[in-house]
Amino acid sequence: MRILASCWLLSAGLAFAQAPFYEAALVFPAEKWHNHASCIVEAPNGDLLVTWYHGSGERNADDVIVEGARKVKGEKQWRPRFLMADTPGFPDANPALFIDSKQRLWLLWPVILANEWHTALMKYRISSDYQRADRPPAWQWNDTMLFVPRDFAAETARAVDEYLRTAQPSPEAAKYAAQLKEHAADKYFSRMGWMTRAHPLALPSGRILVPLYSDGFSFSLMAISDDGGETWTTSKPIVGLGNIQPSMARRNDGTLVAYMRDNGPPPKRLHVSTSGDDGITWTAPRDTEIPNPGSGAEVTRLRNGHWALVYNDLERSRYSLAISISDDEGKTWKWTRHLEREPGNAPAGSYHYPSIIQSRDGLLHVSYSYFLPQQPGAEPRKSIKHAAFNLEWVKQGDR
Repeated sequence: MRILASCWLLSAGLAFAQAPFYEAALVFPAEKWHNHASCIVEAPNGDLLVTWYHGSGERNADDVIVEGARKVKGEKQWRPRFLMADTPGFPDANPALFIDSKQRLWLLWPVILANEWHTALMKYRISSDYQRADRPPAWQWNDTMLFVPRDFAAETARAVDEYLRTAQPSPEAAKYAAQLKEHAADKYFSRMGWMTRAHPLALPSGRILVPLYSDGFSFSLMAISDDGGETWTTSKPIVGLGNIQPSMARRNDGTLVAYMRDNGPPPKRLHVSTSGDDGITWTAPRDTEIPNPGSGAEVTRLRNGHWALVYNDLERSRYSLAISISDDEGKTWKWTRHLEREPGNAPAGSYHYPSIIQSRDGLLHVSYSYFLPQQPGAEPRKSIKHAAFNLEWVKQGDR
């Protein structure tokens, strides 16, 4: 009887563990202030930390700061928000969080020097004291991320020449391409303007890859550190037609796969590129079959080997936010469910710029910008939303 009872309890526990689970809440009440571009991590003690930028605008508003909030393990509500970074007189934007192999918390973000994205300067700070429930992280290291992009002028020129030779561009497009070559050879334009968006990735070798993109060039590269962030080099650039905001996953064979927002011409699809040498060189970006309206997406590898991709599954607008699961390392996406979806004929909000992790208990956590539909004569309402759910909920499909 004791054995039978134990078997029954075990099977009941497994059934409970596999039951679809979903919960969601705003990190703080929606407000008129611009709150955007969040990133979420799980601390070693099980707390969740989320960060985003907040202010009266974006790059053109000098009051923009980086804020954060904590959800203590076991608590239902997010605790009051706190300051993470502020460069007085300059906009701070697009923060990314990362916990390294030494269990240190990193905050990386661009400071916009002259109210244009191409004047971004990357900064980062590191904390070993960030798990106290009653206070924000205490930063022990603050620095600027400086680097000379690897083979930047030559790689840009090669890709631009190939484009001019094969694409038969319009006179305007040809003029823009020639300007890209000129700026790529300029020290200022090639070294400034790089920004974070998605989580950094630590490789088994200890190498840290920080995915970066440029709105000035409208393509991407990876910042690389092999000494824990003391010095930085970069990959060769990933040059394409508007491939920005890369997010990476690593295959079993070591190949890195970067999915990128489509900032270029139709068809509007997520771009993809791969690297077989730990992020130094990347294949020419190509379109996937995954729709993208010119909005950020993020991918992560789960502990069971599946990949999870969260993205706006549209070619226009951002009123639909989906989570898809692949069991073959991104070749196909077998299961999809929506975190947000509104009828296309209704006043639409924007639910976008998602960040995704898997916590140690197996749950998936997504934070994202939550912009409610603006009513006539009313101010916009914006917050950051957090959703927690399991794989079974995604596999169940939309209900």
